[in-house]
Amino acid sequence: MENIKLGNFEELILLLVALLYDEAYSVSIVQEYEKQTGKSINISAIHTVLYRLEKKNYLESKLGESKAQRGGKRKRLFYLTAQGARALNEIQSIRDNLRSQIPSIAFPAS
Repeated sequence: MENIKLGNFEELILLLVALLYDEAYSVSIVQEYEKQTGKSINISAIHTVLYRLEKKNYLESKLGESKAQRGGKRKRLFYLTAQGARALNEIQSIRDNLRSQIPSIAFPAS
């Protein structure tokens, strides 16, 4: 078991980057976050987490092609690394294992 240091918000951002794949840049991540959660978020919060995850080697980034509609400005695209994928799989495995051990009576009918 790897020593994973990943907060819930970081995990969510990793999942969004994986979901968006070749279109994972700050603005698209904000839009997808808001779509998936129904909550708004500041783009600077996304930037902070993206760079922190890159420093932890869970993400890598590269500059995309320049586009005329962006005034020639290039997007910084983010990609899940193998280490990031392993961290997500490990967390999912731990959660699945824990959930399977919870007695059904612990989940009252809603």
